Amino acid sequence: MGIEKIASDRKDKEHIDLKKKRKRRRKIVVSRVQKLYEICKKVFANCEPGVVLSPENIERVKAVLDKMTEADVGLTPSMPYFKSTLSHRPPKITYLHIHECDNFSIGIFCLPPKAVIPLHNHPGMTVFSKLLFGKMHIKSYDWADNLLRESTPNANIFDNGEGDRIAPRFAKLKVNSEFKAPCKTSILYPADGGNMHCFTATTACAVLDVLGPPYCDPEGRHCQYYYDFPFVNFSVDGLSVPEEQHSEYAWLKEREKPEELTVAGALYTGPNLVLK
Repeated sequence: MGIEKIASDRKDKEHIDLKKKRKRRRKIVVSRVQKLYEICKKVFANCEPGVVLSPENIERVKAVLDKMTEADVGLTPSMPYFKSTLSHRPPKITYLHIHECDNFSIGIFCLPPKAVIPLHNHPGMTVFSKLLFGKMHIKSYDWADNLLRESTPNANIFDNGEGDRIAPRFAKLKVNSEFKAPCKTSILYPADGGNMHCFTATTACAVLDVLGPPYCDPEGRHCQYYYDFPFVNFSVDGLSVPEEQHSEYAWLKEREKPEELTVAGALYTGPNLVLK
């Protein structure tokens, strides 16, 4: 009896040990959306408007985004968001809200072919944009006020048709290229990297955006739209740019939100996000 009990106890212990080993081997799968949220929560925790994240923190966010595809957020190109319409109006854009707090926001823009997000700014913000699928043309600018002479701040004043006088600002072209997924994450900074940009969908496409901090009207971070004019359209006394570089500069004039821009919110249906 004693020998039988020892053998039985040994089998029980071996069975328990085997279960423990299997449990250790069993990995908990964390979605990429969850990983992105948790990293953003850390890197944007103490980031004030206008402050550039450290290169290490930039890379932490980028490393997750670079690997993401439409499957990671529950999207497929066949969804209604990406269908063309027969309307004469520009295609409607759909925005899928994933998360927003005081420090950052995560969301997805779904664009049918030929849809356009007009030229707009990101005041005091760092923005990560990941093209999940499709092809898109991106045009972006940074301010180039440092090239203007202080003696000509009011040159070339525009009239907005409502009795106000609005001066254009001088800008340098940063990007004017087509991007095709899969591709690396685009990053713009508060004062560099193409803070004013325009998206034009060459094909149906989806863009995942991370903004830190997000837009906030009470804090002065509102979305401002712009017209862009070629450099040669206007002249400023004292401003000299070599002729071969004329295409690298432009004049940006503020405008109201374009009437043709339609962005509709929709429910995000991808992997659940566990807020911590």
